[in-house]
Amino acid sequence: MWLLLQAIVLGAVQGLAEFIPISSSAHLIIVPWLFGWDDPFIDSLGFDVALHLGTLVSVLIYFAADWVRYLRAGFNSILRQPLPAQAELAEQEKTNRRLAWFLILGCIPGGLIGVLFESKINDQFHDPLHPENFKTGLLIIAGVMVLLGLILLLAERFAQHKRPLEQLTLKDAVIIGFAQALAIIPGVSRSGSTITAGLAIGLTRDTAARFSFLLGTPIIAGAGAKKILDLVKGGITGDQIGLVVAGFITAAMVGYWCIRFLLAYLRKGKTYVFVGYRWAVALLIVGVVLLRG
Repeated sequence: MWLLLQAIVLGAVQGLAEFIPISSSAHLIIVPWLFGWDDPFIDSLGFDVALHLGTLVSVLIYFAADWVRYLRAGFNSILRQPLPAQAELAEQEKTNRRLAWFLILGCIPGGLIGVLFESKINDQFHDPLHPENFKTGLLIIAGVMVLLGLILLLAERFAQHKRPLEQLTLKDAVIIGFAQALAIIPGVSRSGSTITAGLAIGLTRDTAARFSFLLGTPIIAGAGAKKILDLVKGGITGDQIGLVVAGFITAAMVGYWCIRFLLAYLRKGKTYVFVGYRWAVALLIVGVVLLRG
């Protein structure tokens, strides 16, 4: 029962932190550390798979209509299908085709960085032969939480947030794509880096979040697929299936709610609250590290 509760809590953490700009990878490291949870499976790739697939399901369901539209437009572009005769529909189709390609190109930096460096980053926090790396990793997370919070603060304060999704350019997509690649470092936050980049180039807050979530979908799917392969190699016991299901369902439900909340909030609200939260978590990490020696 205790492990089931841990699975549910971590599923909720993943669902919240995957989309709110506070770093899910950092929180999945910090929460077990703070509470002394050290079960090997809860800290394993197998459970991580469940959480990632849960948030993947939530974003796919929420943006199902968007993905159908962009996939159709992308295939129409590849097949060189003619544009609709009506001018308004033709303009919308051109926008959809352009955005479909932007989503593809924007995923390339994050995909490449993930393939090249993910295992090295994971070793910093999951290497039993070098436990001293963990404390260093926690301090790195704290520093990164502060730094990204500062950049988000500047983007919120000084950029003009007026451009809708239809005005996104190839240059914008590439910039946001490279920002997403930085999220391999725990504490950066995939949504945090991409939303910050979107705000910095002048997108409206909800547009920056929407493009962030769309751009992150293939990355979440790719990370989940890779970890499924690792899980198949390592195997999973019957006792662990319940934990996987609990984490998956919780992450999916909380993730869907979180997407709805954040998009609605950012239509009127600002991101300062997330800056403050990031700095508070960084202070908590440093304080606990010092207290525990």
